[in-house]
Amino acid sequence: MELLLQGLRAAAEPTRLRLLALCAHAELTVTELTQILGQSQPRVSRHLKLLCDAGLLERHREGTWAYYRLADTSECAHLARTLVDLVPACDDALARDLSRLDAIKQTRAAAAADYFRANAERWDEIRSLYLPEDEVEAALLGAIGDKPINDFLDIGTGTGRILEVLAPRISRGTGIDLSHEMLQIARARLEEAGHRHCQVRHGDMYNLQLPGAEFDVVVLHQVLHYAEKPGAVINEAAQTLRSGGKLLVVDFAAHDQEFLRGEHQHRWLGFEREQIRGWCTDAQLRAGETVELAGGRLTVVIWLAEREGDAPS
Repeated sequence: MELLLQGLRAAAEPTRLRLLALCAHAELTVTELTQILGQSQPRVSRHLKLLCDAGLLERHREGTWAYYRLADTSECAHLARTLVDLVPACDDALARDLSRLDAIKQTRAAAAADYFRANAERWDEIRSLYLPEDEVEAALLGAIGDKPINDFLDIGTGTGRILEVLAPRISRGTGIDLSHEMLQIARARLEEAGHRHCQVRHGDMYNLQLPGAEFDVVVLHQVLHYAEKPGAVINEAAQTLRSGGKLLVVDFAAHDQEFLRGEHQHRWLGFEREQIRGWCTDAQLRAGETVELAGGRLTVVIWLAEREGDAPS
């Protein structure tokens, strides 16, 4: 009851209720919230701290920025969502806030599009070497299977595309990436698609700093060929899996396209089938089937592994 009362007291103020409603629609910084509300940054920061302390909002650091979103894991997460749902959609103040939020989203989307266009030629050059991405994504969904996914983790999420693909199948999705520019693209795309149950975070694939045994499915999609130590990445990913959870590695089979190392910073020119399986075994995962997708000069392989302790599903 004390948690409930604390949450109600924290929300029982007009500005804080507006903040809750805004953070239910997007992940926002203090600067963006200040722009929307037209209030001073110290005042907005104090309100945000109260809401975070009450468990109604979550705060995540990304470089020099901190992003706020409606809580989805705390004991007061259900209360936060309930309070937001009770705010009348016809409220004038909320309508003005959401209009200003749309302007911020458009600015984000424009910045993300500029970055994406600037690098599109680089990505298109690699994609031209293998079969279309939609075929790879369909094969990935097939390898995961039809079982509902509560918690999903995409390591090296990039533009957030794999989160988008899995969004209809998952209850909660998290994407991790080291690039702030990529995170801006992913955040804009997820917001545009309305995937509020998905979030992206700044993080290092060698040191995820996530709770252990937290996720049902973890994906490393076209990530390992950039890694200096792929085995360490797989081991770190394995620690986040629940018992019986699945790890899927999507990457290239060993190849001889040396220009990818020099021009695109690929550390590895693909992998032998048994290399990935061996690293999975070292991480105490049960290496399972592989799916090969040949086409063009590169072959895409999906390696499947499960956390030890449960029979294969």
